[in-house]
This record gives sequence, structure tokens and C-alpha cells, in this order.
Amino acid sequence: QVQLVESGGGLVQAGGSLRLSCAASGSTVSIDVMGWYHQAPGKQRELVASISSGGSTNYADSVKGRFIISRDNAKNTVYLQMNSLKPEDTAVYYCNAYGVTTDRWGKGTQVTVSS
Repeated sequence: QVQLVESGGGLVQAGGSLRLSCAASGSTVSIDVMGWYHQAPGKQRELVASISSGGSTNYADSVKGRFIISRDNAKNTVYLQMNSLKPEDTAVYYCNAYGVTTDRWGKGTQVTVSS
């Protein structure tokens, strides 16, 4: 199985930046797409950004131009650089690893953006 550990969340003022990391271990050969999702209180979990093993990326419209997802396949780690943060970005951010035989979630990391 794949295990995911997120880090990098915290409290930041609006306009600030944070960088999230997600390190995968275990059966990492089974991973194709890695992504970040967020879930605000009372709302459904939503895709923020994803990146395939080949480097293709996908972003939610709300973060295009502000967030950058990247991936280090040698380290089995995916990153989310979050710039120009807004209070509406406040949520728990979850890492996901997906493949033909894999669909795993991390425990999440809290991101809070103050106005």
C-alpha cells in the first residue's frame, strides 16, 4: 500500500505564500496521478491541482495563476506552491495518490488565511 504524509500547512496573512509537501512511501510504483484537494468546513472536498507521472497538470479555476503543483518522482514527493493566498483558500488540504490499483489519501494539513 501507499502511505502519504503532508506537511507545510499553517497560518498566513492574505497575500502571503505557503508551500505544501506530500511524501509518498510504500508501493509508489503504483502511483500515476498525485493531487491536492481541499475541504472547507461544511463543504465537499474539491480538487485543487493534480499532476501525472508524466508531468501533465490540472488546476481548479479558482487557483489558476496563483498555485503551482510540481512533482519529484525520484523522491516520490508532490508539492503545492500557494501564492497570493486569499481567506477563501482556508481549508484542510489533502494529498491524494491515484493509480490503477491505488487510491490513497493523506491525513490532511490545515491552511488558514487571515484577512
